[in-house]
Amino acid sequence: QVQLVESGGGLVQAGGSLRLSCAASGRAFSSYVMGWFRQAPGKEREFVSAINWSGSTYYLDSVKGRFTISRDNAKNSVYLQMNSLKPEDTGIYYCAGQGPGDCTVELGLYKYWGQGTQVTVSS
Repeated sequence: QVQLVESGGGLVQAGGSLRLSCAASGRAFSSYVMGWFRQAPGKEREFVSAINWSGSTYYLDSVKGRFTISRDNAKNSVYLQMNSLKPEDTGIYYCAGQGPGDCTVELGLYKYWGQGTQVTVSS
C-alpha cells in the first residue's frame, strides 16, 4: 500500500509560480510511475504530467514549457514546479502513483491517489 500526501498549493497571481510536493510511503516508490492530475470546478480530472523510474517525463500540451515534474527517490518524493501560471491552471492538484511501467495519461491506471491540494491563480 502506498500513501501520498501533497503540499504546496495556494493562491497566486497570474504569471507567478508554485511548487507542489508529494511525499510517498512505500519501499517500491523508486520504481513507480508518478503523475500529477488536476480538477477544475465542474470539470473532469485531467492529466498534467508524469515521470517514470528513469526520469522520463510527459506533459499535457498546455503546460509544456511552464511546468516541470521531478522526483527524488531518496526522499520518496515527487515535485511539480509550476511557472507562468494562468487562471486556467486553477484547480485541485492530485498526486498519483501507477506502479512500474511507462508514463501514461490514463487516470484509471493510477492505483494510488493523494487527497489533493488547491491551486488558485487570480487574474
